[in-house]
Amino acid sequence: MIAAQFALYPLGVAHLGPILEEAIAATRATGVAVEVGAMSSVLQGEEDQVFGALRAAWEAAAGHGATVLVVSVSNACPVPSPAVG
Repeated sequence: MIAAQFALYPLGVAHLGPILEEAIAATRATGVAVEVGAMSSVLQGEEDQVFGALRAAWEAAAGHGATVLVVSVSNACPVPSPAVG
């Protein structure tokens, strides 16, 4: 399991919201756990899944023009244990 914190910055657009919402939807469509925050979002899952989700977010946002993607990836961050029940 790995975790990735990422932030997308669409450049030169008047309204960021719709682009960011599209990128988050693309990320969620991959099936990876996503926690959306005010300044960045966190993905958790297997390595191939997380990098696939980052690619999905990138492609969704970059399809609208110039975009910056900032990512931190770790295999050492705490990952929540699955619920027992």
